[in-house]
Amino acid sequence: PFPANLDPRLCTALNAVGINRLYEHQAHAYRAAQQGANLVITTGTASGKTLAYNLIIFDAILKDPGAHALYLFPTKALAQDQLSSLRQITARLKTPSDRSTQIQAAVYDGDTPSSQRPSIRQTSRLILTNPDMLHAGILPYHTRWSHFFASLRFIVIDEMHTYRGVFGSHV
Repeated sequence: PFPANLDPRLCTALNAVGINRLYEHQAHAYRAAQQGANLVITTGTASGKTLAYNLIIFDAILKDPGAHALYLFPTKALAQDQLSSLRQITARLKTPSDRSTQIQAAVYDGDTPSSQRPSIRQTSRLILTNPDMLHAGILPYHTRWSHFFASLRFIVIDEMHTYRGVFGSHV
């Protein structure tokens, strides 16, 4: 079952997308995160790793309206796919009367139009990007990101096994 201290708004949103229970590794990851642990989640393909970290992050963001998260994906296409999945849940969290449930998520990569970048930096609570953009388009402009970085609580490195060799050590 969902953990007793999971934000009820998140439970409702998960139920709305057909998720009524957690796998054991998802519940374990949630408990470990609540105790302040850094996590590496390794399970088979399509076993719910993404929900494990999204559960932790959504719950924290709902409880702390200032919290932010940075998601790193190895490819732009994967980031776009994950944004679609995130929005299935965030759309069910949004209510006009409760601004704390308005979790903005956006992709910030080389394909993001320059005109949209300032708004994404200022309003998005979840930024999805890739290592190349992090190093070329975000960190060199860290002063523009001060609001985001000041309340950055989570960094997700998805598909960690793909970062190998010199590139992997740089990541």
